[in-house]
Amino acid sequence: MNTILVTATEESTGKTAVALALARLAQERGLSVGYMKPKGTRLQSNVGKTLDEDPMLARELLGLDAEMHELEPVVYSPTFIEQAIRGRAEPEELREQVRTSFESLAESTDLMVVEGGGKLTTGGIVNLTDPEVADLLDADVLLLSHYERGSDVDDLLAAVGDVGDRLEGVLFNAVANANFDPLETDVVPFLEGRDVPVLGVVPHQRDLAGVTVGDLAEELNADLLTGADTDAFVERFVVGAMSGDKALRHLRRTKDAALVTGGDRPDLHTVALEAPGVKCLVLTGGFRPPGAVIGKAEEKGVPILLVQGDTLTTIERAEDVVHSGRTRDEETVERMRELLHDHADVDALVGESEVDGE
Repeated sequence: MNTILVTATEESTGKTAVALALARLAQERGLSVGYMKPKGTRLQSNVGKTLDEDPMLARELLGLDAEMHELEPVVYSPTFIEQAIRGRAEPEELREQVRTSFESLAESTDLMVVEGGGKLTTGGIVNLTDPEVADLLDADVLLLSHYERGSDVDDLLAAVGDVGDRLEGVLFNAVANANFDPLETDVVPFLEGRDVPVLGVVPHQRDLAGVTVGDLAEELNADLLTGADTDAFVERFVVGAMSGDKALRHLRRTKDAALVTGGDRPDLHTVALEAPGVKCLVLTGGFRPPGAVIGKAEEKGVPILLVQGDTLTTIERAEDVVHSGRTRDEETVERMRELLHDHADVDALVGESEVDGE
């Protein structure tokens, strides 16, 4: 039985989609596959319990019959973290809990896919960082990373050092077209020269990034004030807390963004409507903007979303939607399966098929 732990240099790097896609690829090869996420970090209230959405999706897509408390033995919630800092969580007991759940789930499987929580260092408070989990479970490690600029290699090498000899390889995910050539021409050879194997470079796919304006409106329970098309994708947010002149300079440099600001800032609304990278306005506080703003938005084809909550609460919710909303469904996992098949060394990650191994 082999075990691979999927972790990342930072949050929102595609761990769930990659982990479940690898599991499906292994199942296609005739392997019996188990899944586990030792630290539940994506939390929601479900039947009175705090559960991570990722193991719930894994259980559904992989046809697992394990109990949630086995798939997610540690609920790494803000309350848990506070209690651990106060000394009310025993690290060795938690590690034994993780080990026991893993052994139960791994029984009669050919491959165990273990998903890291948050980023590489999450869990350090209770001695359950992803490298520590890998040691505990005797797992090889697939390290995911984004790549936008050369300095990103510094963070990657630091993570490689933390993982140590358990590193199976690095997978660059969601690489923009402009960064693809320098990554493959310069960075990959550099890393391999440092004995860091690169197992794949997955290109950025628009349908896997961000959420549509329409999805965002639905998740925020927002009222649409214009009849503009809501199919555009939003990948980032800009908080409007600046003067109009400063905002214009900043907004002209952004792309695929939503401006989140109070509905009582028509100066910012007007400026944002002149920035091609702004895909929608999210106006908070329940303040409806002047008719002139709505008319200009109609003319520019920019949707305006009106929400009742304050700006801080709205931006927190919106960022959570963007970071997670497009990566937790069967369609996304299937798309990632195709991408890994085409752009990654699947044999190195999940092994040869059962038939080939005979």
